Amino acid sequence: MGLKVFDLQCEHGHLFEGWFSSHEDYDAQQSRGILTCPMCHSASIEKRLSAPRLNVGHFDAEPRSTEGVSAGASAARETVLASSPEALQLAQIQAAIMQQMRELVRNTENVGSGFADEARRIHEGESEERPIRGTATIEEREALVEDGIAVVALPDFLDADHLQ
Repeated sequence: MGLKVFDLQCEHGHLFEGWFSSHEDYDAQQSRGILTCPMCHSASIEKRLSAPRLNVGHFDAEPRSTEGVSAGASAARETVLASSPEALQLAQIQAAIMQQMRELVRNTENVGSGFADEARRIHEGESEERPIRGTATIEEREALVEDGIAVVALPDFLDADHLQ
């Protein structure tokens, strides 16, 4: 199954990628209010101009010919070039953070639906201490936090089993 990757931005200026099975999937998630910013959880999200294979590391290099480049890619490049250095720096920082978060997730063990039980066993010393991930209900997560067990809810797009 191919995924559509959209550049998204919340009302607070956080830039991030969204991976969807289709444009309709994006629209459905947006209309149901389940699409939120991974940084601040804002539900006020809009699609940004996207250009596949746009290498922002070369923006300071000599200008290249745009022959054979799509109008969308050229417009996206001009948009990024026209944006302030602070906006470009913020986008680069956010991209680096997302890369680090994905690497952290890759280095965890997926314990699936037994996450809450395994986290409790690790906390109580009954199981080997290691980084784990899995699924838990809101109630299970709240109970873990109440018992002093630190947990973080991760958005699905960080799930290492779905990363390419």
